[in-house]
Amino acid sequence: MIKQPDVVLSADTGEVGPVAIYARVSSDRQARDGTIASQVEALRQRVLADALPLSESMCFIDDGYSGSTLIRPHLERLRDLAATGEIGRLYVLSPDRLARDFVDQMVLVDELRRCGVELLFVNRPLGESPEDQLLLQVQGAMAQYERMKIMERCRRGRLHAARQGKLSVLGQGCYGYRRTGSPGSGVAAWNIVLEEARVIRQVFEWVGRERVSLSQACKRLMKQGVCSPRGHVRWGSTTVWKMLKNPAYKGRAAYGKTRAVDRTPRPRPLRGQDTVPRRVRTMRPVESSQWIEMPVPAIVSEELFDAVADQLRENAMRSRVQKSKARYLLQGLAVCRCCGYAMSGRRIHGRGKSKYEYYRCGGPAHCAGGSGPGNPPAARRCWNKPVRVDRLEEAVWSDVTALLNEPQRIQEEFQRRLQCEQEPQPAQKRAAETRARQVERSIQRLIDGYEEGLLEKTEFAPRVKAAREQLAKLKQEMQTQATLENQKAQMRLVIDNVNDFAEKVKSGLAQANWETRREIIRALVKQIEVDQDQVRIVYKVNPAPPDPNPPGRIWPDCSHRPDGATATEGSGRN
Repeated sequence: MIKQPDVVLSADTGEVGPVAIYARVSSDRQARDGTIASQVEALRQRVLADALPLSESMCFIDDGYSGSTLIRPHLERLRDLAATGEIGRLYVLSPDRLARDFVDQMVLVDELRRCGVELLFVNRPLGESPEDQLLLQVQGAMAQYERMKIMERCRRGRLHAARQGKLSVLGQGCYGYRRTGSPGSGVAAWNIVLEEARVIRQVFEWVGRERVSLSQACKRLMKQGVCSPRGHVRWGSTTVWKMLKNPAYKGRAAYGKTRAVDRTPRPRPLRGQDTVPRRVRTMRPVESSQWIEMPVPAIVSEELFDAVADQLRENAMRSRVQKSKARYLLQGLAVCRCCGYAMSGRRIHGRGKSKYEYYRCGGPAHCAGGSGPGNPPAARRCWNKPVRVDRLEEAVWSDVTALLNEPQRIQEEFQRRLQCEQEPQPAQKRAAETRARQVERSIQRLIDGYEEGLLEKTEFAPRVKAAREQLAKLKQEMQTQATLENQKAQMRLVIDNVNDFAEKVKSGLAQANWETRREIIRALVKQIEVDQDQVRIVYKVNPAPPDPNPPGRIWPDCSHRPDGATATEGSGRN
């Protein structure tokens, strides 16, 4: 018996479920240049050639996300829809667009097939034979191997070129220089830009000789009408600080000042940004002793550069606020529920010598939407008032201690969420699995009969459609039962671990110092939403709460999928 290809069979019978496409590019440069458009166009052309409809909501595009991780926003949404049976066929350009690692590829392929999704790679059809599966695994392994080899060759080549003093490894150069040389030759030179060099010398003179602050230097530059290195009218203190710390201006450009490390999670996602970061790794500074220095034309003298470095160290010693230490108990957790911006602590001077500290919305509404000649009251977008720091922190800590003293609240929350769900019986689960296997065998018999010519197309199509719909319902029922069982098992694990955690810290809650309180709050609280008349505390309860006395810093979030933690809610009046 000759097996008919799945693609032709589905196109002829018209029994393909909802069609979806997935595309991905890795780098931000590819995302800016729009190189993903060619992938999307090739996928659309293939769907059009198969005479299938494609909805815009079924186009899953991860633009600028690395294939070395499965945590991608549109891939997450694709997997969620596939689990609910809302995708019948998925078009992908090649296996490495799904994932670079062949293990991740096989995980996704197996997951999609178990969900009933027909996976089709445009550059090569995916067969069912053992040889095709072996070839797919070999392709994934080779893609991962080639990726690692390319990274290693680039790293080793750039390091060798830097040790030889080739400026081509430093890219386009920094502010004050213009790079010359052909792009592919590997030979480059830095030439001084006179106008930019004048600005650099002026800033070094201000800070090193006149001992002005960085903010004052920014104001002077803006008053002169000088544009920033990115062409902006406004100058930032960070831009000036990076300029003053750059050793290239004293004639020694450095290679290897940063290195890629695993990204540390944030207490909560930034407003207006994706919950899942585009990159799993980020850049961190390296000690100056590990830099590789190369000679370039100097703009300032080494004495002036050292004088500026001494001034910057003195400024750091005299800074009243140490950025490495937190000043407020709820720093990074308080959010304005009205506009979504973070709330930061502010000290406000009252009458006489009285001083008050408030958590205030950090959005542009307070600075640009208040009343005044140029800002009428109607233009204000956020009317949330500041909240006293001591009152808000005391209310949050009281609610956290109440949760630790009464861990049964977590059990009540889980039971409230699951009370509407009927716990599946073992007999019902076995019956659903048996029925699903029977339907799968009946579908296979229908396909075999159609291939052998025993069934006509008009008879085959409706029977297969009804069988597939019944199979999809059975699988959805089995998935719901499995999810409910998983939730109940997670509930028991969470309750046991939280009870143990509460017993460990309960005795010391009353005597907990400021640092201990902050670590406990950051371990249990996801975010604190402040409204005009109430405070909403959103808890995150992981299956394994952290050690109350950790050796180092507690990272409150993890980089796994968003459903990895359970959130409960509490509220307190401000």
